[in-house]
Amino acid sequence: MRHRVAGKKLNRSTAHRKALRRNLVTALFYHGYVETTEAKAKAVRGYAEKLITLAKRGLAAAEEDPSRGVHARRLAASRMVRWIRDEDGNWVDVLAILFEEIAPHYVDRPGGYTRTYKLGHRKGDAAPMVLLELV
Repeated sequence: MRHRVAGKKLNRSTAHRKALRRNLVTALFYHGYVETTEAKAKAVRGYAEKLITLAKRGLAAAEEDPSRGVHARRLAASRMVRWIRDEDGNWVDVLAILFEEIAPHYVDRPGGYTRTYKLGHRKGDAAPMVLLELV
């Protein structure tokens, strides 16, 4: 029985799974979409939606008490890769993208921030591929 067993192991160790989740969520927030396998997309989807909800609540709380907004930013920063390099080699703050572009876009939306499109099977191993994107 699988009672109260949350998440998928994805045939990886705990550290590898955490790194995969952090990297996929960061890429999703930076690019707006990510092409990955169906199992990875299902494992990352809820994590990304929780981060967007955290950012929305952080923006709302920052209007009343700025320290609550800072706390939300620090929580989000601990759960994703904050800095990545763009194509030109410059550092980009993905946390700022989440709080300044993505979260305000979804203020009136109660959930369901991501969508998946099935792309067919990968040529090498026939893994089902999907496009995970922000709505």
